[in-house]
Amino acid sequence: MNQNKKELQVSALCNGTVIDHIPANKLFEVVNLLNISSMSTNVTIGNNLESKKLGKKGIIKVADKYFTDDEVNRISLVAPSVVLNIIQNYQVVEKREVKMPETLHNIVKCSNPNCITNNEPTGTIFHLVNCEKGILKCHYCEKEKSVKDIELL
Repeated sequence: MNQNKKELQVSALCNGTVIDHIPANKLFEVVNLLNISSMSTNVTIGNNLESKKLGKKGIIKVADKYFTDDEVNRISLVAPSVVLNIIQNYQVVEKREVKMPETLHNIVKCSNPNCITNNEPTGTIFHLVNCEKGILKCHYCEKEKSVKDIELL
């Protein structure tokens, strides 16, 4: 068997996006977050694939789909440090490691029942205050929240 075919665990993608290096235990959370099940294009999902970086990883390949900044920011909350590959004509034209942005708009729900965002038609804004610990702070009420405990909108 050809060495390249032996190493290829998931088939190549002509055009679209590959979300790689997803921690295996976060794969289906990312699938649900992006509403992958409702997509009409070809989707390949691989889980528990060998990874030198993670040991075991997940991967999502979506044909003819390029994710918006909002979608990428949502991914960063669930699985920071995934690698996003933009594919065109079977070639990687852009590769970037996803990082949590400094400010999140209308992605995270504030858990403070007295916050204006829970009582008025106001969008939420959260600021990243500690990247290592994953701590976000509400722009309006200043309540801090760990990304492990957030509720996404």
